[in-house]
Amino acid sequence: MIVVGGVAGGMSAATRLRRLLPDAEIVVFERGEHVSYANCGLPYHVGGVIGDREALLLQTPQSLRARFDLDVRVRTEVLAIDRKSRSVRVRELDSGREYEEPYDRLVLSPGAAPIVPDLPGVDRALVLRTVADADRMVAALHAGARTAVVVGGGFIGLEAAENLSHRGLAVTVVELGTQVLAPLDPEMAAAVHAGLRRHGVGLRLGAGLAKVLPDAVELTDGSLLDADVVLLAIGVRPETGLAHDAGLALGPHGGILVDEAMRTSDPRIHAVGDAVEKTDFVAGGTALIPLANTANRQGRLVADAVAGRPVTLGGRLGTAIVQVFDLTVAVTGANEKRLRATGRDHRAIHTHPASHAGYYPGAEPMSLKLLYDPADGTILGAQAVGGTGVDKRIDVIATAMRAGLTADTLADLELAYAPAYGSAKDPVNMLGYIAENQLSGTERSIQWHELAEAVAAGATLVDVRTPAEHAAGHIPGSLNVPVDDLRARLGTLPGGELIVYCQVGQRGHTAAALLSGLGRGVRNLDGGYRTCTAGMG
Repeated sequence: MIVVGGVAGGMSAATRLRRLLPDAEIVVFERGEHVSYANCGLPYHVGGVIGDREALLLQTPQSLRARFDLDVRVRTEVLAIDRKSRSVRVRELDSGREYEEPYDRLVLSPGAAPIVPDLPGVDRALVLRTVADADRMVAALHAGARTAVVVGGGFIGLEAAENLSHRGLAVTVVELGTQVLAPLDPEMAAAVHAGLRRHGVGLRLGAGLAKVLPDAVELTDGSLLDADVVLLAIGVRPETGLAHDAGLALGPHGGILVDEAMRTSDPRIHAVGDAVEKTDFVAGGTALIPLANTANRQGRLVADAVAGRPVTLGGRLGTAIVQVFDLTVAVTGANEKRLRATGRDHRAIHTHPASHAGYYPGAEPMSLKLLYDPADGTILGAQAVGGTGVDKRIDVIATAMRAGLTADTLADLELAYAPAYGSAKDPVNMLGYIAENQLSGTERSIQWHELAEAVAAGATLVDVRTPAEHAAGHIPGSLNVPVDDLRARLGTLPGGELIVYCQVGQRGHTAAALLSGLGRGVRNLDGGYRTCTAGMG
């Protein structure tokens, strides 16, 4: 048995194989000099949060030999697969020696490589994918770097930006898109933009990297940014060269195509990890989901498959989380941008609850977004941005999706409650209550991006907050009629459809129920003024 790749999926496969097949000969080839390391911790080592570099190195070739009797060969690159002779051609990078190694079964776990654009001066730029990459960045910081430009506003880019800022550098994030963290919808990303700027990180949206200069970068808009350190965090591409050259089938997104048992188009060759296309839980079809937990799960299951056990890897939600200074950002399933692009019918719910009971000290605000199918309540995705408690809410929703619960049944979940940890109506329960109201037809809502069309069609916006709140900021053209005055002033409201809004949606819900009961056509602005202003920028 040969395993190509000694990190995450590959090492999970190798160690599980040893437990299942105690007498098998298992050889692991790793191109780098480290195996079984925690690459998710690399940005935090760069920032000094994880001071001990050795803490990232979970195993060594020696420890893996001693514990699992694995033949782990680092600094050894697999050059080619000969499917006819069932062997791989290998080169030792230090000596240059090449040789053939036969296999009965082959597991490919080559991972993904950072995208490095072909631009002038790009050789000076750094990436952050391996321990060696982290060593190079730490060396650059020790050389007296004072400024840094991070190109790319994804998860790794923002983790790196935060940690470079902790090291005292002046940091700018350059993102070609209109927002950071593409898995978020724009109204949810607005809080992340504000958080970055609040902590002194520069943000250049809608601009790309054009050139890397000796001590600066030039952007596509012609501007220059000082940059002692340049980090490329544009994304990753699956490492599929071996598979392609061996004639193995690739999927529509460029990853290796595998079945539910991680078999490639050659039944004696399996593949796992970031190089592999996974089944999309929400949309079906395949997707590239480069996440460590999925790679490790695949590694375990592929070992079972090789050992003759029946296995099936279900669709993946892409649940992910990132810390950005004092914010936690988490996602699961599909976002609204993707649902709209694919024409999938959906409804969205926005709430802005506290992390625990508001009367207990230390409650932190968060914003939640739930997406579901209005036909049957199927949960399609969720996003959360805030402080303490974001992680557990997304984890609950991800678990609910995996279990097949519908959006309205979130109201029935019995979640642990004490004032220091949650609320009697947990934020997840509240999403369920709102979904229940919408699915039953007792409440009609409208999204922030639908307002302009509704107003153009003759709807009237009614701000049901207090006069002081209205004066502090309101949606242009809206009438201010506080919710407590609605009955008395009903006759002053224009005819036609009314759209009510408050700060976050709760008073709007009360106003909408009142007006609907009095015979008026009314919709509540989902998520209220806070969501609307975030979405409109």
